[in-house]
Amino acid sequence: MISDLYAFPPEKVAQSDTLNRQIVMAHRRLAELKGVAPLLPNQDILLNTLALQEAKDSSAIENIITSHDELFKQELDIPQFNNAAAKEVGRYSEALKLGFSRIETKGELSLEDLVAIQAVLVIGEPGPGIRSRPGTIVGNSATRKVIYTPPQDHDQIVELLERLLNFFNEAVDEGLDPLVRMALIHYQFEKIHPFYDGNGRTGRILNLLYLVQHGLLDLPVLYLSRYIIREKNAYLTQLRTDPLDDNWEAWLAFMLRGVELTSMETIETIHQLRDLMADTQEKIKMQLPKIYSLDLLNTLFKHPYTKIDFVIRDVGVKRVTAGSYLDALAEAGFLEKQKIWRSNYYINVPLFKLLQGNYES
Repeated sequence: MISDLYAFPPEKVAQSDTLNRQIVMAHRRLAELKGVAPLLPNQDILLNTLALQEAKDSSAIENIITSHDELFKQELDIPQFNNAAAKEVGRYSEALKLGFSRIETKGELSLEDLVAIQAVLVIGEPGPGIRSRPGTIVGNSATRKVIYTPPQDHDQIVELLERLLNFFNEAVDEGLDPLVRMALIHYQFEKIHPFYDGNGRTGRILNLLYLVQHGLLDLPVLYLSRYIIREKNAYLTQLRTDPLDDNWEAWLAFMLRGVELTSMETIETIHQLRDLMADTQEKIKMQLPKIYSLDLLNTLFKHPYTKIDFVIRDVGVKRVTAGSYLDALAEAGFLEKQKIWRSNYYINVPLFKLLQGNYES
């Protein structure tokens, strides 16, 4: 198996007519998503809301379970609310944004960047960083059956990662299609299994960063983990199956179908979000014209749950004014006011339902 890892990237990947059609459909839907994303003038809204969604489901694949309510409350940073799972999911969102920032700044991803991303995800023992001790296996936690033994030597792991990142960063001028390359990178990374913890989540972040790195998306907003968690058994089965004679068809078809379906679903979410914002904007202008501003509207949609400190920061008003704005919005029915301990927070209920998948226009 180690020798197989050193054969990466494969010299050729057989592509049937069926797979080629799937490549075309995945690219078409992804291009539509790239075109639709700018419909929201404030891209932070899209990045914040969809990053949280991706974080929740990517973590759930690793059996780190939290509710939307717990996750959104965690964003408020209220000391009295201390949910370990929600904090861990929140770190995924932070790690994704860190990776995106590194790609935007440097135009490539280094081994140092990769380790930094994983370090955000993992706190406590055995800690962040590339494995340096032997003994790691990939197994079935229920049956305790060993499925796969990844490379054990630290220097070997580093070498394999450097090969992988060279492939990740190199220009795609000809040869393998970029979406095929993304799927191969994800498979190879999970096989290397370079960290003690956080391999799956880091690998799924790499999917998004690759799409941005190579211009297929401007923002890392392809909510791919929703598809993977729906098809978790198929995903894990494919990852644990070694392609025979470079026959990657099943794995590539699975990932490409995920890109296609997820792009379509994300496009629908963006349209719903845009329509909800436009409707809310019109109603606030009509009912509360004295407090309306675009900055205030954006604040209400960056986080399903908001608080006075967010308005102070984003709108540039004093605490008393920020509180009066939020109370007025709550009294008018735009927000739902609740209290945790001694702090008030305000829920954008339609946005909350949209992100839960229960939005009705």
